[in-house]
Amino acid sequence: MIHPVTLGHPGGVTWGQSVPDTATPSGYANEVGESFRPLVPVPVVWASYGVATAYVTADAIDKGRKAATAHPQDPTRVGVAVVDTFVWQSLASVAIPGFTINRLCAASLALLGSLTRWPLSMRRWTTTALGLAAIPLIITPIDRTVDFLMDSSLRKLYKTPGEPPTSH
Repeated sequence: MIHPVTLGHPGGVTWGQSVPDTATPSGYANEVGESFRPLVPVPVVWASYGVATAYVTADAIDKGRKAATAHPQDPTRVGVAVVDTFVWQSLASVAIPGFTINRLCAASLALLGSLTRWPLSMRRWTTTALGLAAIPLIITPIDRTVDFLMDSSLRKLYKTPGEPPTSH
């Protein structure tokens, strides 16, 4: 969950890196929820999205505060910090990984059902294990893809990909 937009001051504090490390696992809650979907009631999965969305929101607010401290006379820069972080985190931490793990688990459960004679409980636990094992493997490709997508779209509004607008 790291992206290249910096606050534009020495030291290069990255917006995607400044929420305390202890909160970072919260950003993976929905992937864990999707992995456990075969074993838990659907409201538990929905709750995991609530936790991940709370993380995304907290990170966006945190980046806005840091931008306001670093650039107190530039409210545009603060807005860019909040919007960029919220959109990036929503895509890279919630929407795309959640969809990816959901589809991986659905496919693996279906394949295990048609290719094995394992009992349903064993297929469900295997699917959950596969989903959990996939989480660290999908993070970097998704992060890089979201960087590319944002650099090719939203960040073009900032004039330079990966950089907030300058004051005029």
